Amino acid sequence: MHMIRETDLPGIGRKFLINTRSGDKLVIVVHDDGRREMHHFDNDDPDDSISMVTLDDAEARCVSGILGGMTYVPKALESVDLAFDEMVIDWFKVEQGALGSGRTISELGIRKRTGASIIAIVKRDHTKIINPGPEQTLSVGATLVIVGEREHVKACKRLIQNGSL
Repeated sequence: MHMIRETDLPGIGRKFLINTRSGDKLVIVVHDDGRREMHHFDNDDPDDSISMVTLDDAEARCVSGILGGMTYVPKALESVDLAFDEMVIDWFKVEQGALGSGRTISELGIRKRTGASIIAIVKRDHTKIINPGPEQTLSVGATLVIVGEREHVKACKRLIQNGSL
């Protein structure tokens, strides 16, 4: 990951400067009132802002979900995991032959046995189940969004694949 420089802006909020691998310079200012400003700078003149977008808090959270892959995971990425200190979010596809398929979250004892939680399921027909209950059956072809500590998420994936830990 490229370096992100943070700077406090007293009375305004905080500034984040990101120099991307592609050479772009992006500045995000998070205002204390919840607004976010994103500034994109010209590669030839790093002091010349060529575009700016202002988002309110709700819009910024929506955009972060899109950028973070919460609404669409690029097809080229089989598994995406985003580290939040010890927490990760991972996308896991239930493949043919997974011994946990056809069983419910409760039957598998996902939370109790692994410490991870399934926070969403995208079925083969693209229907989405957000925050599925323990009665939800896991089916072949579904993509599960699993959250937990890295080892818990790995254990959850093993449990679904092998039917046991």
